[in-house]
Parts: sequence; C-alpha cells; structure tokens
Amino acid sequence: MAVESANGVLPISVVTELYVRTRTLHLEAEKSGVISDILHGTASREGYVLLLRNLHSAYREIELGIEQHRDAPGLGLLAEYKLNRAPAIASDLTNLCGADWARRIPLLPAGEAYARSVAQAAQGDGTRLIAHAYTRYLGDLNGGSVLARLLAKTLGLQPGELSLYNFSGVANPATLKNDYRIALDRAGAAAPAPSAIIEEGALAFSLNIALSVAVQQHSSTSTAALPAQ
Repeated sequence: MAVESANGVLPISVVTELYVRTRTLHLEAEKSGVISDILHGTASREGYVLLLRNLHSAYREIELGIEQHRDAPGLGLLAEYKLNRAPAIASDLTNLCGADWARRIPLLPAGEAYARSVAQAAQGDGTRLIAHAYTRYLGDLNGGSVLARLLAKTLGLQPGELSLYNFSGVANPATLKNDYRIALDRAGAAAPAPSAIIEEGALAFSLNIALSVAVQQHSSTSTAALPAQ
C-alpha cells in the first residue's frame, strides 16, 4: 500500500508492514492472559485495574519520548495529535480505586520491563517509538469503543472509568483513526531504518502479551487494592 504525500507517493507503508509482521502476535495477544478474559467477559475489576496501572507506565514513556522528539521530522507528526492516554488512564484509576492508586496497585516486573523497553526505544533518533504508537494508539482507536462497551457491560464501569477509550476531546474524532494511520506512515517514511521499527513492533506485542499473562496470574492469586463495591 502506497501513501500519498505532498511530494508524491511514498513507496513503503510502515503501518502495513507492522500489520503483516505482528498479525500472528496480535491474534496471540487476544487469546492470552487478562486480555482474553476481557474479551470473553470473564475479567475481574481487580484484573482490569491491575492492567491499567501497568499500562500507565508504558503510555507515559511513549508520550514522554514523542514529546522529546517533537522537533524531529517523523515524530513531530505524531506529537501534533496530543493523544495523551497516560493522563486518561490516571483519571480512570483515580475513579476506580482512589487518588493513591500508584501506591496501592503494584507495578509488576512485566510492566516495568514494558516501560523500560519503551524508554530505550526513545533513545537515539527515537523512531522506534513509531512501533509503540502503532501498537497502543492505533489499537485504541481501532478497538477502543468496542472494549469500552464490553467493560461497561461486564464490569459495570462508568464513563468516568473508561476515559482511556474516549477520544471525543480530540478534534475531528470521526477521522482521527485514518489521519493517525497516515501520520504513522509518514513518520515511518522519514525514518532512517524502517526495518528497526517493524521489529520493534513485534517486540511491543510480545511485551504486551507478557504483561497480559502476568496480570492474569497475579490477579488470580491476590486481590488488587480496590474499594469495596
């Protein structure tokens, strides 16, 4: 798939290459750990809260990294979108279990490893962050509304507990997904080593799978610090 640009046609679609490279991992992710529980409607509130708490660190590193490289030709395109999911997750966690969620809900080793890997991707020219933006933000834009409805139905979550999936504050939400996909492609086309981005995408999915499994295992053996319902 080619991408139209002001200068003509870009020959490489990083989004397409990431999709092809991670397709099997994507299917594995949907069948693994707490993500599988969520999709099958069997997840607990504790498990979902634990997942959110551990994703928060990764999102924060993605957003810090993109901001750090906002003057670069590629990542600057992504910085313009200001999707900023980390504050949304923090708001959800506050509404779910109180303002002291960072102290009460554990950051698992798998969550630390995910955040650390994102921070490493931000080093140098930072273009490997494109893979993490693809994995998280495009995933949220593609399936977030479905997840929000499912979580509201199975866990009784309220809109103020589902801010992660709410992009209504972004200009032109109806076209956001397509626009962001194009921005990812243009950012990838400006990168000196697109192949490194593709492999980083595979790593990102592997880290997500490991985190999902770790959250499921932890929540099945202990109770996260949620207020009584």
